[in-house]
Amino acid sequence: MFDDFSTVVLFLVFGIAGALVVGASIKATGLADTIADRTGMGEAMVGGLVLGGATSLSGVVVSVTAASSGDASFAISNAVGGIAAQTLFLAIADLIYRRANLEHAAAEPANMFQAVLLLILLSLPIAAMAGPDFSFFAIHPVSIILFAGYLWGVRLATSVRNRPMWEPVETGETRFDEPEDEADAAKSARKPAIVFAALVVVMAGCGWVISQVGGQFISRFGLSSSLVGSLVTAVVTSLPELVTTLVAVRRGALQLAVGGIIGGNTFDTLFLVFSDVAYREGSIFHAVGMNDLYWFATGLIMTAVLLAGLILRQREGPARIGIESALMIAVYALAVGVEVFARA
Repeated sequence: MFDDFSTVVLFLVFGIAGALVVGASIKATGLADTIADRTGMGEAMVGGLVLGGATSLSGVVVSVTAASSGDASFAISNAVGGIAAQTLFLAIADLIYRRANLEHAAAEPANMFQAVLLLILLSLPIAAMAGPDFSFFAIHPVSIILFAGYLWGVRLATSVRNRPMWEPVETGETRFDEPEDEADAAKSARKPAIVFAALVVVMAGCGWVISQVGGQFISRFGLSSSLVGSLVTAVVTSLPELVTTLVAVRRGALQLAVGGIIGGNTFDTLFLVFSDVAYREGSIFHAVGMNDLYWFATGLIMTAVLLAGLILRQREGPARIGIESALMIAVYALAVGVEVFARA
């Protein structure tokens, strides 16, 4: 169907799908905050599990569709490129939160633990790439370990949130996770959960459209799968994370903002598992190139910098943001420069 579209129509469809994803994510953010209050799960956990997973769904569809069509690089670069882009969004949010460094004000043990979990999960595919090329039923064993590690990590993150063994030092800028309306917090979460699920379906459908258009960009314009995956589809499907982060910050739900990004990135590592299952020509980790490995390294560096910022809790740094935000912007800018110019 998309083969018959003119270039103008193709860009129009791409833009509409992206806009629908962004619109749905704006509504989903408010619902996630309501669900956090009414269920008692807390902003950090709802941001990481519910909102992070929902806004990542369009990206999942893109990677799985690309993998099933045999384009391993497109699938992998879309996943890890999205993780890098979404981490950058926290630096952008830090720019608009003027009271203090965002990572200082949103101190939360569960977010720090999820950042550690993300570093571990991102390291596993690199180990698979460096190891022997073998698979069972065209699925690499690391995919199974990655999936199990995610589930185990989520369970531990819940424990960290509910029974923390330490708490961050309270300062004048610390923002606590408290319900905005005690009466509303006592209401049922069923209705907002149903609407939230409907928005998830919309985002998934748009993800499929974006994957098809992204494939057309590769074939029509002779672009590399790595470039389209890491800088086009990854950024577009990550826009919900940018929107939800900015909306959450404006609402004062700082733990939701930080947790949504870190938790969403952690969920995004499952793109690799689903893509490996969808890729039927063997292990997907041995079908990708150095370009894709470069984006793994970028994601690891940016996450490590973010974790350092959460631990350091600098009140104010260069340009009135944390030093970690400045470094994340620099690392991502360098990665984009390498992808666009050094590989041209």
